Amino acid sequence: MCTDYEKAVDILTSREKFYINLGLERISKILELLKNPQENLKIIHIAGTNGKGSVSAILSSILTEAGYNTGLYTSPHIIKYTERIKINNINISDKIFAQLISEINEKAQKNNIYLTEFELLTAAALKHFSDNKTDICILETGLGGRFDATNAISQNLCSIITSISLDHTDRLGKTVEEIAFEKAGIIKPGCPVIINSDNAGFNVIKKRACLKNAPVITPQNKVTLKFQNNTNYAVINNVSYKFNLLGLYQKENLELAYEACRNLKNFNITSDAIHKALEKVFWPCRLQYIEKYNLILDGAHNPGGAEVLKESLDYYFSDKKRIWIYGSLKNKDYQSSVKILFNKKDEVYLYDFKHPNHASFDELSKNTEGKIYTADTQQIRKLLTRSELKIIAGSIYMLGEILKNITELDNIY
Repeated sequence: MCTDYEKAVDILTSREKFYINLGLERISKILELLKNPQENLKIIHIAGTNGKGSVSAILSSILTEAGYNTGLYTSPHIIKYTERIKINNINISDKIFAQLISEINEKAQKNNIYLTEFELLTAAALKHFSDNKTDICILETGLGGRFDATNAISQNLCSIITSISLDHTDRLGKTVEEIAFEKAGIIKPGCPVIINSDNAGFNVIKKRACLKNAPVITPQNKVTLKFQNNTNYAVINNVSYKFNLLGLYQKENLELAYEACRNLKNFNITSDAIHKALEKVFWPCRLQYIEKYNLILDGAHNPGGAEVLKESLDYYFSDKKRIWIYGSLKNKDYQSSVKILFNKKDEVYLYDFKHPNHASFDELSKNTEGKIYTADTQQIRKLLTRSELKIIAGSIYMLGEILKNITELDNIY
């Protein structure tokens, strides 16, 4: 029997919606018909190549612990669409999600507005946050910034630009400067922009911010990370906080999130709230370690992500032999990623997942050195019993498929 949630998924994944068509005209029209719910919201808007989700998760955890009714909109999901829309870190219910998708889709059809999947989800998120009177919400861009559906908002409390590197070059540009220009599109007149000073796109971002009289803020409270007795800590202003997100790259993400909290006006965020938030913050499939299986899950889907994953593995697990399960989409630069990730002594299992745009075993193996094998769910189950460090990395779509199909992993997400 088809549930209402499954009907909503059918709408989202139908042929006429499951594609990318950047632009703000359609999303603006549907939001107007919904009485512009975004105008009722206080928004932190986040763009960048890597780190957007981590910064969003850290901010959501801190603001929720500080007692604020906090909305969070991220993408992509790993298993269910409802993961993308949260209030106080709790997924939207299947019932409300299905109602929103159905209502918005029907309204769009009646008015000849041809929404994409992401536009429909964005409209649903903004309406849900408005309906529930959130005190603040965090919006992560889906692709780029300038023409991303989340950019239909007219103002924000601040923009955050995370690290920028080459990704989606077919849509955003062939150089870091071109990509940075697209990300800078979320900057709003007079609204602060928070960015690390060593961001590869810093000069482009600063120039765009100046044109909009938007102050550029770089984090002043440097974070250091330490790993002692199998416990991860973040040190801010000489205060140590247990930090539930592994990864050396989380240093920069935490600096951005912390600076955003410092610059929020009329929000009271205590040290105690930060302590609790950092200890429990959870962002799945980003250097997520499952001790029971000596297993890492990570969505390193581009060379920038591969570099920071390799750096963190060398830091936390330098003495461990590595077994990889890897898969990628065709439109990603997997040729560079596999060269960064794998050593000749590693065992590498290439996974053919079901996404229509996945890179095949033959495509991946041409660029991969070392001992190469094919992987399926049965093979992965066998690998879980081995003592070596296992790393399932690459496409988030692949990670979602594996988590869905391997029952041994169904309690870790």
